[in-house]
Amino acid sequence: MDFRLELIPLPVADVDRAKAFYADQLGFKVDLDFSPNDSFRVVQLTPPGSACSIAIGVGIVSTTPGAVQGLHLVVDDIHAARAELVGRDVDVAAVEDMSAPGKPTVSYAAFTDPDGNGWTLQQLPY
Repeated sequence: MDFRLELIPLPVADVDRAKAFYADQLGFKVDLDFSPNDSFRVVQLTPPGSACSIAIGVGIVSTTPGAVQGLHLVVDDIHAARAELVGRDVDVAAVEDMSAPGKPTVSYAAFTDPDGNGWTLQQLPY
């Protein structure tokens, strides 16, 4: 039995602002933007190379905007990924290397969306 995590709802205050951030600045693909009425809208976006998408919208979650923290985008080259996002006007923190003597390094660089939902770029020591 497979249990695939494929969609994470994110609370946002302004759907159009969040959609622009995720699509234009982060480069996520817009899979769906559906609104059958004024009380429901869902926008599904997928990071490049990912099997898991995010959903933002109206009437999909009641969580406070900015409440989701610790989402990880795993990348092969954290310095190149950070530089790409900084070039798209995303405020990404400096890369932190979590190293121990004789151990491979795991690297992180944090950023938030316009509502304060927390993301981290992560490079694993493969």
